[in-house]
This record gives sequence, C-alpha cells and structure tokens, in this order.
Amino acid sequence: MNRTTEEGLSKVPEVTLIFWIIKIAATTLGETGGDTVSMSMNLGYLVGTGIFAALFVVSVIFQISATRFHPFMYWTTIVATTTVGTTLADFADRSLGIGYAGGTSLLFTLLLASLLIWYRSLGSISVDTVSSPKAEVFYWLTIMFSQTLGTALGDWTATTAGLGYVGGAMVFSALLALIVAAYYWTNISRTLLFWTAFVLTRPLGAVVGDFLDKPLSAGGLAVSRYTASAVLLVFIVACIWLVPQRAARRAH
Repeated sequence: MNRTTEEGLSKVPEVTLIFWIIKIAATTLGETGGDTVSMSMNLGYLVGTGIFAALFVVSVIFQISATRFHPFMYWTTIVATTTVGTTLADFADRSLGIGYAGGTSLLFTLLLASLLIWYRSLGSISVDTVSSPKAEVFYWLTIMFSQTLGTALGDWTATTAGLGYVGGAMVFSALLALIVAAYYWTNISRTLLFWTAFVLTRPLGAVVGDFLDKPLSAGGLAVSRYTASAVLLVFIVACIWLVPQRAARRAH
C-alpha cells in the first residue's frame, strides 16, 4: 500500500456485516467477562470496574498512538469498553442504588452529552471523520458510554420490564432489523443509524450473555461464565483472523 492510500484510511474498520457480527459477539463477551470478574471471582463491581477501566485506558492509548488500522488492537479496545461498561453499569445500578431506570437515564444523558460536545468541537460525529487524536478520544469515550448504557438498558428490559432474556433479545433484534430496513429503504442519516445500531447491539449482547450464564431458575442456560467467555473469545479471534477487515476511508 502506498503512502497516499494509507493517508486516505482511518484507524477504525469499514462498517460491514462482519463488523456487526464481531461487535455483537464482543458485547456478549463483555457481559460474560465482566460478570466473571465481578461475580464469579467475587471481586465486586467497583474492583472489576477499576481493572477494566485500566485496560480500557491502556488500549485507547495504544489505539491512538498507532499509525494505521490494526484489527486485533481495535477489537481489543472494543472488548475493553464492553467489559468496563458491564461492571460500571452494574455498579451504578446496584451498588449506588439508582436502579436500572436511573442508570439508563444517567448513561443516556452522558452519551448524548458526549455526542453533542464531539459535534460542537469537530463539526461531525461520523466515523468517517475519526482521523485525529482528538476525534479518536471522542470516539472511544462515546463508545464507552454507549456500551455502559447498553448494559443498563438490557438489564432494565429483561428484569424490570419483565421481558426476560429471550424476550429482551427478541426486542433488540427486532429494533436492529428496523435499523437495517431504514438503512436500505429510507434517507435517514447514516451517522444516526450507525450510532443507534451501535447502542442497540450492546443490550442485545447483554441479554444474550445473561441468557447463557444465568441459572435455569432465572431463565438462563446455566453455562459457566468462564466457558461462555472462552468460546466467545475464540469466536471473535477466529472472525478477525479468517475474515479480512479493511480500514474505513477518511472523509475529505
């Protein structure tokens, strides 16, 4: 690849079908992995958040310092956002006692604030414009808030709303199907559709992750969190390894 071509590429992947497949698997891994550390290892939500927050910060630093798109580095950072999102949302919902509805409202406000400040600072929140360190900071901060919001929203839907894990998965799958339909058959902003889909894949992963590892009496399959996390990790690595991903083109 020549220098001119490299300069026209971003450090985030092109948004394709494999992107969304890995994203959903990563959000599911975030749920099972976060619960493994905070619950199965009995470290608690606060300690778990501290561990994953440190991994998130380190991953973002490496991602911003990189000079080109590295698939494994990018998806490692995504997984870091999903795990810290899981433990942070659980800490806010349960340890702080604000409940799922309160946590969802708080995180939705933070997400909107992040997008608004990003837009006012750089004039666009499209992933095609993520080509500077400042834009990358906004990108990853927004993703972290979206992942945390998704966890709280998934828990609220499955538990407080009483839909259960299967019902919650069906709801979010249906909403994502509507996003796909809107992408192909309407002129709604592609940037709006992207961020809406990005947020909705997180609660889908959250309820699927809970469905895998929660006990049978709670409506789950009682799969070991360690086993579920390991299988999901292998699946993600295989997808990255076997299916080439290209860097997105920068907007000019």
